[in-house]
Amino acid sequence: MKDELFLRGAKVPMTKEVVRTLALARLDLHRASHLIDVGAGTGSVSIEAALGHPELRVTAIERNPTALTLLAENRRHFDCRNIEIIAGEAPMAQGEKADAIFIGGSGGNLTQLIDWALNQLCPEGRLVLTFILQENLSAALNHLSSRGIHDFDCLQLQISELTPLGNGHYFKPNNPTFMISCQKEKNHG
Repeated sequence: MKDELFLRGAKVPMTKEVVRTLALARLDLHRASHLIDVGAGTGSVSIEAALGHPELRVTAIERNPTALTLLAENRRHFDCRNIEIIAGEAPMAQGEKADAIFIGGSGGNLTQLIDWALNQLCPEGRLVLTFILQENLSAALNHLSSRGIHDFDCLQLQISELTPLGNGHYFKPNNPTFMISCQKEKNHG
């Protein structure tokens, strides 16, 4: 889905189209029944997942009141009844396990979120994390390794879009985004 289709707020983050598309592919949602989206922002990941997989139950967790309002408006706008919005901050008590977890914002609790996500995931569940800060990338890679997760993919995505400038065009770059994707092993605690 094009980014322009989503209702946007000035200070509400949104996972951009190319990053969102790759993240959703890495989550293997075709074999999932429950997705948790941590730091849901505008809800772009939750909404695209819900629309692409109508049988999927999506839990969108967000702590920012402005983002929560926008998330609810986007859920209504796209008529996504399979999205449950939870106002709060992960890690949190969450009853039902998930087959896929997307973490698009850590709020300064990255290692706790990774631990929580690994506990929330079903065996063979998929975890995808995105960052723009190199420090978060390093912390996540180190913590995943310390938790026994060594088989993961890590990418740096640098997207530029053709943009008019005067009588010509140039490729306007977006911030680089780092993406880690991994799978919880069957015997992982």
